Amino acid sequence: MSFLVVIPARFASTRLPGKPLLDIAGKPMIQWVYERACQSSAERVVVATDDERVASAVQAFGGEICMTSSEHESGTDRIQEAVRQLELEPGLLVVNVQGDEPLIPAPIIDQVAANLARHPQADIATLSVPIDNPAQFTDPNCVKVVTDNSGYALYFSRASIPFPRDQQALQLPASGASRHLGIYAYRVSFLHRFVNWPMGRLEATEKLEQLRAMENGVRIHVAEAALVPPAGVDTEHDLAAVRELLGAGQ
Repeated sequence: MSFLVVIPARFASTRLPGKPLLDIAGKPMIQWVYERACQSSAERVVVATDDERVASAVQAFGGEICMTSSEHESGTDRIQEAVRQLELEPGLLVVNVQGDEPLIPAPIIDQVAANLARHPQADIATLSVPIDNPAQFTDPNCVKVVTDNSGYALYFSRASIPFPRDQQALQLPASGASRHLGIYAYRVSFLHRFVNWPMGRLEATEKLEQLRAMENGVRIHVAEAALVPPAGVDTEHDLAAVRELLGAGQ
């Protein structure tokens, strides 16, 4: 199995401006992510960015970059431009590793790529973990996913799904409730189709771009993650926690 990792890295961030370059134990965040991705079985790791400061930082530690447009509305659009520039074969597998996950375990990068390779009916593979507390189940920032018996996604939602109709304490997670993890493997051919589809009504409502793919008949395979990845960096609190962990040599 051959696959490539592309890390979309946008400089602008509402909550943490310049996020890819924030220092964590002496390295910019993007370097931690890049090095984790290089620990996977990927044949190549590329950072796709729209900012020369990010590009310079990546080149300084020996990483490969692909300059992309600053007009992209999503990481998927940025990845598609990168694979187009790199002239990748339609059947090649590409894993999207988010640029704000400096603790991502390499085994789950391999897992999501292997899952897509094993499911030729799917154009996307992704991962989930069981929900084990009520707060996550009701939190709209925690994206839930439900699947069929073969592991193909039926729906992704910010709502509490599957909804426990017969439980009086509706805040409790229902049996089979799973949290979606934001790591994807795609086929290059899918990425070229995706960018030509307009935003669908479900995506517009939930603000989840994977629903655009589902609205256009794309099958998404979902597997339970072999390892539960630590949280990414979205806030100052997240940043402090990661700095403490990596500063201690984790």
